[in-house]
Amino acid sequence: MPPVRPRLLHVTDLAYPAAGRRYCDEDIDLSARLGEDFDVALCHPRQAAALMDSFDAVLVRNSGPVLGHLDAHRDFRDRALASGTRVYNELTGKGDMAGKQYLLDLTAEGHPVIPTVDRPEDLDRLPAAEAYVVKPKLGADSVGLRFLPAEELTGIAYGDVLVQPRIGFAHEVSFYFVDHDFQYALYAPDPARRWELVPYEPTAEDLEFARRFVAWNTLTHGIQRVDACRAPDGGLLLVELEDLNPYLSLDVLPAERRDAFVDALRQALHRLLDHA
Repeated sequence: MPPVRPRLLHVTDLAYPAAGRRYCDEDIDLSARLGEDFDVALCHPRQAAALMDSFDAVLVRNSGPVLGHLDAHRDFRDRALASGTRVYNELTGKGDMAGKQYLLDLTAEGHPVIPTVDRPEDLDRLPAAEAYVVKPKLGADSVGLRFLPAEELTGIAYGDVLVQPRIGFAHEVSFYFVDHDFQYALYAPDPARRWELVPYEPTAEDLEFARRFVAWNTLTHGIQRVDACRAPDGGLLLVELEDLNPYLSLDVLPAERRDAFVDALRQALHRLLDHA
């Protein structure tokens, strides 16, 4: 009898129309590579809760913003936590997995993050800027994002939105981690073309910056993408801590770096399966 291989449910939305990215290509290739070690089945996030009990672990990848299937996501999350289902990423993240509250928390704690407030009485805590970014606390993929001058900030409906200064940054850079281990970095040389990425070799200071947020999140099992912008003073500021289903841009990596990432993920999934 051949050895029984672990069964992996790969949650993805192959039809999600991501601007500037092809989620489906990345997940089709990733599932094929993981098929060397696991028996992999793909499903839409709406079917994850119904199917997960038949698998040894669930891998949540390019499943799109949960706003499009919020009830199904909550059902999956609640049932997975109650049953102890092994989910990668684990479901206890404090970053985007839980909404944008972390931007407020990190601001209050003095971390290097774009200053963020969610109350009109706190607007004076933001630095002066030519324009301000207003975005939903549960937003994703820039849905609902607006740019407003200072004089219009008092007229918006607070409660479910965040306000940040619009910063004239030099570029954005993303750092990718698997189970706290740094894998690679990519950056967009042109700020107007966020998803035209090229490999980036981070400095020791860059990595120290990124690792502080991975450590803050306390996520044991999972892929995290730390998105930052290079501020006018040359320092980095956190833009987003993506710990739910970060797009990986594997297609822009050199083959050896891409293979190394897939191997790191494969090993991480084995560790998850071995974890009691």
